[in-house]
Formats: sequence, structure tokens, C-alpha cells
Amino acid sequence: MNSVQNPAAFGAGMEARFAAAARHSRMVRVLRVAVPAAVIVAMAAIVAVSVFNPFRMLLPKLPVDMGNLVVSGTKITMESPHLAGFSTDQRPYEMWAKAATQDLTDPDHVELSQLRAKVAMEDKSTVTLDARTGYYDSKSQMLDLRKDIFLQSSTGYEAKLSQAYVDINKGAVTSDEHVDVKLLNGTLTADRLRIINSGEVVRFEGNVVMNLVMEQPTAPAPEPEPAAPKQRSTSAKFANPK
Repeated sequence: MNSVQNPAAFGAGMEARFAAAARHSRMVRVLRVAVPAAVIVAMAAIVAVSVFNPFRMLLPKLPVDMGNLVVSGTKITMESPHLAGFSTDQRPYEMWAKAATQDLTDPDHVELSQLRAKVAMEDKSTVTLDARTGYYDSKSQMLDLRKDIFLQSSTGYEAKLSQAYVDINKGAVTSDEHVDVKLLNGTLTADRLRIINSGEVVRFEGNVVMNLVMEQPTAPAPEPEPAAPKQRSTSAKFANPK
């Protein structure tokens, strides 16, 4: 993949997003077990929204592959857009969508279907975001993800949501519906999720349940049984008869 040569505004936006992601390493220590999977939501969604704008895709310097460009009335649909490149700190990313649709009479909104984002993290792991639908408001810088939101880290973390609002300007993620998180050593469920300041604060609310599977201590190896005493062989001596 070739490095992306972005326009100034686009580059500044991407730089801000990845600078915010770099602060994830300074997150509060509380909930340190659950935070990594939740931060995936902010990271992948923010990166996805920064590039999935059809008008940005049409810029000639962006390395975008796409299928057909369909015009129906006032709507323009870009089929199978695919964007790949490197972040400002040289981490690779890829974005896909089945389609991106924009109505020329409503240029502030973009509808995305079956979107996927794959991003390399600072620790060299990768994070993949899948969502069935997404609605992006470029004026308010809000992304509304809905239906079958699934996040997976190559290190083993997973998160499932049915809805999430991403505020790009504030680096915040809000979900008022059930959240399921799979940890390396357990699970976490909650009714609501709040991610503030690009992951500096992560809060689970409402019926929060965390189940941790503790590692079983290794049983000490049984001591070897003492060896049986050796039996001495005896030889009988017989006197010769005279």
C-alpha cells in the first residue's frame, strides 16, 4: 500500500485522530482489564469516519478503488469503495464498504452500508470494525453506527453493540443500548457505554456485570515414591560329607 497524500484539511483531521489514539496508553488504570476492548470502538469508528466521505474519496490523490458510480436522481452511490494507506505515524489502515450514498440535495449526510475498517494499533496488533449501516453527518461531525456492530482485536478482545454514536470533534462514543465485551480472561456486559476524550475515560453504566475466569494454580508435582530397599541375595554353603 502506498502512503496517502492527503489535502491539508483531511491530513489535519487524520493527524488529530491518530494523535488522540496515541493517548490511549495513558488511560486510567481503573477498568484496565475492560478498557482495551472498549477503546477499539472509539479508535476504529473515528478512523472510519475520517475517510468514508464520498466527496473526499473523489479527490484524485487518494488511493481509492471502487466499483460502479451509480447516479439515480439526486443520489450518487459509490459501490464497493476501498481505501488503503498509512497514518501520520506510519500505521497501515484499510477501509471498505459495500456502498456509500449521498443525496446532492442533502450534502451534509452520507449513508454507508456494510462498512469495515481495519487499523494497526501502537502495539502492532490489528483491530477490525464491522457495522451493517452507518450515517455520517459532516456538518455536526457525528457518525451513527447501527446494527451488528462487531469489533475484534488480533490480541483476542471482542465487543458487540447494536448502536453507537461517535462525536468526532469531541472524540467521544456513546451507546445507550446493551454492550457485550469479551476479555482475555472473562466477559463484561452493561446497558450503556461512554467513551470520553478519545478513550481517556471509559465508563460502563447500568447493570454492569464482569465475570473473570481466574487461572487455576498449577498443582505441585507429586513427590516420587521412595525406592524399594534392595534385597540381598544369599548363597548357602554346604559341608562335604566325610
